Amino acid sequence: MPVNSIPLPAWLERGMVDLFPLGNPGDADQQLATRLDQVQKQSRPLRIKLGIDPTGSDIHLGHSILFRKLRAFQDAGHTAVLIIGDFTARIGDPTGKNSTRVQLTPEQVEVNANTYLEQLGKGQSPELALLDFTTPGRLEVRRNSEWLADLDLPQVIGLLGTATVGQMLAKEDFGNRYGSGTPIALHEFLYPLLQGYDSVAVQADVELGGTDQKFNVAMGRDLQRHFDQRPQFGLLLPILAGLDGIQKMSKSLGNTVGLNEDPLSMYSKLEKIPDLLVNSYLTLLTDLDLNALPVNPRERQKAMALAVTASRHGMPAAIAAQSDAATLIAGSQDLAADVPEALLSAVNFPAKAFYLLSAIGLCASSSEARRQIKGGAVRLDGEKITDPNMEFTKATLLSGKVLQLGKKTFRRLKA
Repeated sequence: MPVNSIPLPAWLERGMVDLFPLGNPGDADQQLATRLDQVQKQSRPLRIKLGIDPTGSDIHLGHSILFRKLRAFQDAGHTAVLIIGDFTARIGDPTGKNSTRVQLTPEQVEVNANTYLEQLGKGQSPELALLDFTTPGRLEVRRNSEWLADLDLPQVIGLLGTATVGQMLAKEDFGNRYGSGTPIALHEFLYPLLQGYDSVAVQADVELGGTDQKFNVAMGRDLQRHFDQRPQFGLLLPILAGLDGIQKMSKSLGNTVGLNEDPLSMYSKLEKIPDLLVNSYLTLLTDLDLNALPVNPRERQKAMALAVTASRHGMPAAIAAQSDAATLIAGSQDLAADVPEALLSAVNFPAKAFYLLSAIGLCASSSEARRQIKGGAVRLDGEKITDPNMEFTKATLLSGKVLQLGKKTFRRLKA
């Protein structure tokens, strides 16, 4: 008789777009639900791998999807194995890239790694941290230089012998580059193999990744089989669309919400995302029951923005941000609103409006500031600034006022 499939827990299925393999329901190597049932009877936690290459310094909400799923495994009693790719970051993941990435120095990688860990919650209370750093047995933080830096040439050749050039070119990014004549450096072929070898080194049961990481996760399964280990499951989550509702969330595209953003900025950005993104943000960034939320799109969006902001800053701060956002968007000059400050000490007065915006960091350049002002996106205490050359004579005349860029960014000026 066929074995009935064991259902996956709701917390695990939420947001998942791919799980592999998905074969015989009675085989713990083919069905994750069966493996979960098996280890529960053995009182043994699964080892859940998530690798990150610290090639940047900031984590945004798009990145947080994978960490939230990793935290869900932690809360279910399993062990999160967070691999800091300090060695592989020197190569750089070629996924999604149309050219060879710039290689970072070990010093750059280590600075970024420590910044990542702080943003993930190291030293914070578990309630507001993305990952649980405090409960014994719930987290291992490893650097893959532990095992990769000591590989000798025969071992590297052995790894290279487990894959073919045809397999590598089947990876979409490599295939596209090869087809267009864009150079592919030989060391880039090493990245999927070294990332896969990480799974061998930590004996992973499950590896988490975005949908663009399936090739790399599958490589880990292949190498575990090669080294006579039980192959891991691959669990893939979607890529979060950015604030523009079109492209993936990316700092380079300017459509992100950073984990370290203040409550007001975070709430204000989330409250203005396109309606078509709201349900995906609710599913991927909160634990709210979508069926229990208001049907009205505006109220549903506000509920999402409040929940996401609360997950990072706590509910009291999120409620205050919601109130302040409503006050500021209405053009109120209520100075009680809790707006992040911008110091005027770096501004040389007298200062023109366009220079002021770039000097305090609201705009990346003076030319961008001019465009924003001419486009009607800048207000001072609710009053629109229309002239980029509007001049302010001294800091004390601006101190305490709220400078607003668009509907999402606010700064209280301080002399």
